[in-house]
Amino acid sequence: MADKPSRALVIFGDGLARFVDQSHTHLHALASLASCGFLSLSNAPPSESDEKRMIRELALLFDACDSHVNKNGDGCEGNSQRKSIPERFMGMRAALLTNNSSVQYLGSELGVSSLRLDELMQTNHLGLPLVDFLASELLKKLGFQDGKIQDTSEFDLLFVHIGVGDKVHGDKDKSTLDELKYIDALVGDILQKTQPGSEIGSRLHLSLLMSYGNVFKDDESCLSVLTSNGVKNSDLSVLFPRQSYTMMGEVQRSDVRHHSPMLAAQWQYGVTRKDKAETFSFKEFKELGSNLVIPADRFIHEVAFKLWKAPKYGA
Repeated sequence: MADKPSRALVIFGDGLARFVDQSHTHLHALASLASCGFLSLSNAPPSESDEKRMIRELALLFDACDSHVNKNGDGCEGNSQRKSIPERFMGMRAALLTNNSSVQYLGSELGVSSLRLDELMQTNHLGLPLVDFLASELLKKLGFQDGKIQDTSEFDLLFVHIGVGDKVHGDKDKSTLDELKYIDALVGDILQKTQPGSEIGSRLHLSLLMSYGNVFKDDESCLSVLTSNGVKNSDLSVLFPRQSYTMMGEVQRSDVRHHSPMLAAQWQYGVTRKDKAETFSFKEFKELGSNLVIPADRFIHEVAFKLWKAPKYGA
């Protein structure tokens, strides 16, 4: 635990996990430093559109999803009657950065500031390299500037959402692979600016999330988080304790998807543990990650704890 509250930056590659390969060296560098694991999701309602999937999964990350909505088959929309993020987490000042208008609307329902990435990039009047400019602006909004920690900051938490087809660099001809290269470069720039031993490094809590987006038939076998194949449906399954990600308190969650989770790597110098995972990949996280699996709706609570805005979730 740090001796002062952290400030958090979350970078979310929505639907991009399938495209990570060995060329994304900065993503792997972060994984080698970080505490890695999975965020479990619920099964998608029948005939769910990609946009509704995106909003449902984002709402889960902010613990703003109602289980009864799924039963209606409409996906998970934000709950307008739920308290806002600042109300729930001790006045936490948060911003959601995206180019997607639906994601912006979700942010307004959550009571967080919504900022467009393309409009932020238009303030680059000095013509700095785009990734370097964005990294510096994100850190500045968190109160980190010129390698120093400012006494005050505009935000406690910044959540950057970049999905398949988003054009954060303004080039409509760029592909999904280019979006992933952009995230890789952004992570590399952040790591360079917050390297271990720097003043910023001990106060910035960095999270990198990647989801698989729409799932496919083979995912249930190739991307399963279950630790023992066959145990789930065998007569011996009653002898095994239920894994914590399938529970909410003492009540079993009714709709848990055991495959295609979000990949999550979290790093803060001198605060987070370092596991044996060396690459940002499902296989490494399952075999060598230290965080195992937690429900996606507990993620915001984990981050808020680092900001001294919530009690610790879990052990």
